[in-house]
Amino acid sequence: MAEADSKSSGVHYVQLSKHPIRFEPVSQLTNVFFDETNKQVFAVQSQGAMGVVVKGPDDKTNINFRMEDRGEVISIKFSYDMSVLAIQRSQKSVEFMNFTEHSDRVEYSQSCRGKTTNIIGFHWTALNEIVFVTDHGIEYYQVIPEKKTLKCLKNQSGQVNWFVWSPESAVMLLSSGPLGNIINPFHFKSGQLYKLPKFEVDLPVIPKPPKLVLHERDVTMAQIYGVLYICVLRHHTVAGKLTAEIVLYHLQRENPARRSCVLRLNMSGRFAVNLVDNIIIVHHQASKTSMLFDIKSGGESDGYVTFYDPLVPASPIRPFMIRAPSIPGQPGADGQKHELELYSPNWIVFQPNILIDAKLGYMWYLKLSLEPIVSLIDDKVKLIDFLLRRKDSKMVILKVCKQMMLPDSQASLPVIAQVFDLLNAGYREYLDKEIQAQVVVPSLGSILDHLVPYTGASESTQTMDNLRGRKAIIDQSDMYTHVLSVFGDSKNIHFKFIVATLVEYIRSLNQVFIPVQHYLYELVINTLVHHHCFYQLHQFLQYHVLSDSKPLWTSTD
Repeated sequence: MAEADSKSSGVHYVQLSKHPIRFEPVSQLTNVFFDETNKQVFAVQSQGAMGVVVKGPDDKTNINFRMEDRGEVISIKFSYDMSVLAIQRSQKSVEFMNFTEHSDRVEYSQSCRGKTTNIIGFHWTALNEIVFVTDHGIEYYQVIPEKKTLKCLKNQSGQVNWFVWSPESAVMLLSSGPLGNIINPFHFKSGQLYKLPKFEVDLPVIPKPPKLVLHERDVTMAQIYGVLYICVLRHHTVAGKLTAEIVLYHLQRENPARRSCVLRLNMSGRFAVNLVDNIIIVHHQASKTSMLFDIKSGGESDGYVTFYDPLVPASPIRPFMIRAPSIPGQPGADGQKHELELYSPNWIVFQPNILIDAKLGYMWYLKLSLEPIVSLIDDKVKLIDFLLRRKDSKMVILKVCKQMMLPDSQASLPVIAQVFDLLNAGYREYLDKEIQAQVVVPSLGSILDHLVPYTGASESTQTMDNLRGRKAIIDQSDMYTHVLSVFGDSKNIHFKFIVATLVEYIRSLNQVFIPVQHYLYELVINTLVHHHCFYQLHQFLQYHVLSDSKPLWTSTD
């Protein structure tokens, strides 16, 4: 059992999930593996003879079983539907075991091609499709469980140093060349293998004689705002000082990946990268802090590449308490809590937001807490713009807007107007796309426009779910209930500010052609009448600042 420390001091905008997945830690008898596709942890005891315990994101992905000890397990993964288990015990072959009902669980094998070829790794790419990555290229197979055999779909030859796989996009990167910086991308879809244009990663220094300088640990892939980027960690020297940066390459269909963004870390040492809610989180082990980068929050451009600094000051992950395992014969020691060592050398990071400590037997999902970020961004327009792109940010946005109305933290009218424009532009975009999703049949688009594996939902349903999850939508009812209602609750707000703010909100709605609800007009009228500003009310009606309507005139009776 584990729990977050709610009394931790300081600002902590990154935190570990409250309920981590527990598994048997690494030991002399237990090896631990992680499957990036199904997000499952495998604890293999005595090569499976004493059991294999699989823990996944939910109960449906948890399973226990035994298998015969046929040698050291190098890698182990279930197919997408967990009907077939793949086990690699050598560099020459992968074994398979059916897990369907009434299956005999007799293993069958597939060897790689070529006597001098060695398997570096493998990944499932679809329900019954798997790819072997070898030092001589890739071998793409269809698994036929009922016949206990595999059918070769396609081969691609070429020297391979290492590879990186993104299950979210079904894209694989192969490293080649003596320096390791020639990257060959491949996209897997419906039994087809698409080779995308290769590209070269820029290196700060080229060693002589040449040697491998770009490693697998320096490269990852991330879907940020619906675009697939290749993230490359670079260490270089600036003014005699060693520093680091992360370069984002935009993967494209027709052209080589383009260097488009640079994240300036301004530190050196060991780094790890996660992605949470389109925010790039960079962990720095030496300082035990994490940095946030949002590629839609400004940046400095030289016309080709945009450079970004951390969105807010670096901060440590929120402290976390873990419960010590029970010790036989020592009842008093059972369940004692102690603080987790954050940024441990034992931590392994997986995409998009997973942290694993195999030595302790914990797997966490990384979370982003928005409330602490509010106090770190003084520019309210920039803050609201940032929050609008975050999931589950609605109440935080409304709270910020309400604070902008109160005397102690009141914002200027031009700033409030810009915030209203941001809110209503987002609402207008949502309305337009909602209508479009209902009447327009989505096109197939390019292969890079549909990199997310099949989920079983209709395309229109997925489109609207993505739209709702991608942005916070603040409508008039939300503003009236949670923000503008403060005008009636507080007697310290000057009525001229109230009227000016309401008029700005109405202007902003009209600007993007959103019909204004009558209760907003009523709020303006009641404020003016209460302060005997009848001439101003007359002016508003005459110049159509307030629209004529039956509910409106009823409110003035």
